[in-house]
Amino acid sequence: MTETHLVTAKLWLWQSDKAPASWHFLTIEGEAAEAIHALALMRRLENGRRRGWGAMKVHVTIGETAWDTSIFPDKGSGGWLLPVKAAVRKAEELVVGDQIQVSVTL
Repeated sequence: MTETHLVTAKLWLWQSDKAPASWHFLTIEGEAAEAIHALALMRRLENGRRRGWGAMKVHVTIGETAWDTSIFPDKGSGGWLLPVKAAVRKAEELVVGDQIQVSVTL
C-alpha cells in the first residue's frame, strides 16, 4: 500500500556544538504526520520489527527534483523530519526559511 501526502513546510538548519556537520530539514506535521505514524505502526505490526530510529523509507518530490530517502520521527514536534540534501537545495534554489511544497510517497 502506498500513500502520497502533499505538505508545505519551512526549511530549517540543524547544527551542533559537538559536531562540525549541519543538516537541512523539513518537518512534516499535522494530518500528514498522523497518517504516516499510523502507516508506520501498521508496517511494524506486519513486519514484526521497526527500522532503525523508527525511520520510514519515502520517495520525495520538490519542484522538478525527486529522490528516495528516509524520514525520521521527531519527538519534539510529534511529526517527521525529512532531510533535504545539498543537491536538491541547489537544484531547486532553496534556502533556510523557505516555505516548500513537498510530495512524500510512502
